[in-house]
Amino acid sequence: MRDHTKLRAFELADEVAVLIYRVTAKFPREELYGLVSQMRRAAISVPSNIVEGCARDSQADYLRFLYISFGSLRELHYQLSLSKRLGFLHNEDSSMIEPKIVETEKVLNGLIRALRDV
Repeated sequence: MRDHTKLRAFELADEVAVLIYRVTAKFPREELYGLVSQMRRAAISVPSNIVEGCARDSQADYLRFLYISFGSLRELHYQLSLSKRLGFLHNEDSSMIEPKIVETEKVLNGLIRALRDV
């Protein structure tokens, strides 16, 4: 079993999840069951799938969960962009979260590539 707490990808994904919860708390109340819920689920999915993948015995299962995590991260990136265009996300919040998401995508993608190429 792998230790997810030693992975930079997990640390970044966890930070993104916390940030998403903080900024979506400022969204309009009518979005609570819409975009807020979707963004929070996607944000939680990223570190959760890294953790679940680390708990799997096989490399193939581990990689599959990392792919799911990456997909959720890309979904979140789109939702962040949509939130900005709808005026729900302020520029200062966006400029704080977006670079963190991009960094997480790069680190997670690097981990996937490293495992895939073994």
